[in-house]
Amino acid sequence: MADAYNLEFFNVSFPAEYVAHVEINRPEKMNAFKEVMWHNLSKIFTALSTDPSVRAILFTGAGRAFTAGLDVTAASSSPTFDTTTTTDGARKAFGLRRHILEFQECISALEKCEKPVICVLHGVSYGLALDMSLSCDVRIAAKDARFSVKEVDIGLAADIGTLSRLPHAVGNMSWIKEVALSARVFGAEEAMQVGLVSRVVEDKEAAVKEALELASLIASKSPVAVLGTKEILNYSRDKTVAEGLNYTAVWNAAMLQTDDIKEAMLSGMQKRKVKFSKL
Repeated sequence: MADAYNLEFFNVSFPAEYVAHVEINRPEKMNAFKEVMWHNLSKIFTALSTDPSVRAILFTGAGRAFTAGLDVTAASSSPTFDTTTTTDGARKAFGLRRHILEFQECISALEKCEKPVICVLHGVSYGLALDMSLSCDVRIAAKDARFSVKEVDIGLAADIGTLSRLPHAVGNMSWIKEVALSARVFGAEEAMQVGLVSRVVEDKEAAVKEALELASLIASKSPVAVLGTKEILNYSRDKTVAEGLNYTAVWNAAMLQTDDIKEAMLSGMQKRKVKFSKL
């Protein structure tokens, strides 16, 4: 099954029952992203989203960095950013807008994935690292993780998701503007203090171990309940309390009819391990 997912610059494995592990695999370039990687990332998470054998996903980077962000050298020579075919400003803007929206969709594939995604951040985690990790459900950092909203250093406002998602992840707008406007580097402990990550672990190996344990725990729960919980949390984040409550009522009007509830109750009464059907 793993072979079907192993697209260029990514490794996909299945280290535990119902758990997938997606690893960015371009360590010689500190996992910096070029265009093909955006599309392959989207393909992998879109496929895992509906894979009945997957209930939770671990997301990591190979080597000494999670990702250094955008491969600026590759991007500068990409036809995506070639605006010499027209001198008309509006037409150049339309072309760039289409590409920006396309790249945004690739990263949003992590957030839209039905299954919970746990991201392990270590080493250099700049720019695109924040775009991707903020699209994940849980973020765990190794002590050596170094973060930066790097885009102002290369002459643009971050446009793939950080500026939209970071205010939902961190409640301190002063801190958000400080790091986004300055591109200063900050560490794992500071990320923990502001709530960007949920825990800090000694090193990458320990962080991956803890993330895998968490993924396995999530994967042991009712897949109907887990998918519903992620869906309702993401919906409610962007809506009023009243809208969230109404959506929850409509959602559970259907999902409370699942056999998973009966199975969970029976296993508790019979003192046996619960076994849920594939989704």
